[in-house]
Amino acid sequence: MDNKISYVVPPAELKLIKEAIAVLQAKLEPNLISLSIEERRNLNKMGEVSRPFVEKVIEYVEINPEFKSTYNNKEEMVKDWTLINQLGPIFNILNQICSNLDDTLLEAGAEVLEQANKYYGSVQIAAKDGMPNSKKVYEDLAVRYERRSKRRGGDPAAA
Repeated sequence: MDNKISYVVPPAELKLIKEAIAVLQAKLEPNLISLSIEERRNLNKMGEVSRPFVEKVIEYVEINPEFKSTYNNKEEMVKDWTLINQLGPIFNILNQICSNLDDTLLEAGAEVLEQANKYYGSVQIAAKDGMPNSKKVYEDLAVRYERRSKRRGGDPAAA
């Protein structure tokens, strides 16, 4: 496996990142909502195909208000549309950052687990060979594989 990740965030940078996130939270969270799975499922979702339609409707409501129903609230439509156009680009940037963070964490986790498994394999061999101190280290680390081994009905030391 290639070592694609070889980086540690300097403490000063990490502090600045956390401060920037705190600013985002402080500015956005008071006005953001959280929907349940059921609420999300029941919404009439506006995708990219619907954007031009909605934009045209908002224009027509302004130009031809006589067709507006009593249920239409032009001010709220304009506010919602403005919010979508303000927060959409922010979401896209954050979504890309989150996706890259997820990939980075996944890769770093795979790399460190591979190294840990190599060490564990060495300890396992050392314990089988009776090397001093290896048995205790092996027993402590073997806990990671006990459940998997028990499901197969075997002994982790025999693997």
